[in-house]
Amino acid sequence: MVTATLTPLADFLQQVLAAIRPLPPLDLELTQAYGNVFAEDVVAPGPLPAFDHAAIDGYAVRLDDVVGAREDRPVRLNVVGDVGAASWRPVRVSSGSCLSVAAGAPMPAAADAVVPTSWTDEGMASVEIYASPKRGHGVRRAGEELAAGAVVAQAGTQVAAPMVALLAAAGVAHVVVRPCPRVVVVSTGDELVETGRMSAPGQVVDVNSHALTAAAVEAGALAYRIGICDDDPEGLRAVLEDQTLRSDLIVMTGGTGHGPGDMVRRIFGRDGTVGFTDLSVYPCSSLGFGTVGVEEVPIVCLPGDPGTALIGFEVLVRPVIQRLAGAEPVFRPSIKAHLLETLSSPAGLREFRPALVSERRGGGYTVQPLAGGPYTLSGLADANGLLVLGERVSTAAAGSTVDVLLIDRRR
Repeated sequence: MVTATLTPLADFLQQVLAAIRPLPPLDLELTQAYGNVFAEDVVAPGPLPAFDHAAIDGYAVRLDDVVGAREDRPVRLNVVGDVGAASWRPVRVSSGSCLSVAAGAPMPAAADAVVPTSWTDEGMASVEIYASPKRGHGVRRAGEELAAGAVVAQAGTQVAAPMVALLAAAGVAHVVVRPCPRVVVVSTGDELVETGRMSAPGQVVDVNSHALTAAAVEAGALAYRIGICDDDPEGLRAVLEDQTLRSDLIVMTGGTGHGPGDMVRRIFGRDGTVGFTDLSVYPCSSLGFGTVGVEEVPIVCLPGDPGTALIGFEVLVRPVIQRLAGAEPVFRPSIKAHLLETLSSPAGLREFRPALVSERRGGGYTVQPLAGGPYTLSGLADANGLLVLGERVSTAAAGSTVDVLLIDRRR
């Protein structure tokens, strides 16, 4: 039976995220900034393009000279020179003549358009033109894409490859970004053994440190797997003290429950290092958050069950990583989707369940629930979304509309 002492997830997240400050910004060379988050708006130092130039290979012409040009009545013009992309001397088109231009070449003065080579006989000394272009055809004007002083990138957005290209084209060489958070992952438990074997009585394979390290990388962090730490108070404290100087966030998994073997909660909850909160969430009903060391490095304590730990990562750790990185928004994007199967959900708890989201013909989405509960790990392996059922939902009928968090694993 659910008690009234459980903390709503929204209240818990608000409290935790209010305690997290984005990492101090730093100035990076443009290519080194990929994957980081802009700490401030970036404005174009000049117009883009910086000058009028030919967008295609062809002939720069005056429109008055090619009016009425047709294939059966071509217009002949004298080709008085060539202009390449590396040309810098100003040139001018006079009446009855044209200039051969390459894509990227500065536009000659008085030229109104560029006639593509495919519209001509590709002559060298003179050229026959078989069609009349419209004004501006084949031309990119200065400032056409960006005006000087325009905001190119907004604070809180991630530096992606197309943005790197746009900034470079706009003349930006350095940007101010937040560093990628350094996340340390530790699994605790006397029963844990390394991967490469099957679990056996008294021995449980350490799944979490591997899975959570990968999840942190997907979230944009620089993640480091420390591995297994026994349930020894001094050993746990020594690990934390060793890692506070090299991390912006510590993620510890295991021992967060109320059982006799839940040492993490007993050790860190007793001295107030970490506050453990029982949440109205299923799975992952218990999470710990606090700070450690003189540097007050944030620490998140997740349950030991792998599927539950990964849900806890999505619920809490990923938003914390995004906040440290200065990203906006910090939460996954969500959609409304039509449920394909009737579901029951624990009363009084907000359930996060793996799901498969598909787009419908004509618009909208459908969502197919996948394995949850004790089989959450299997469901997450195939999921591209997390179906969310609120605390007041005990049954969700097929065909009803539900909320789904979209999971993007393309990083």
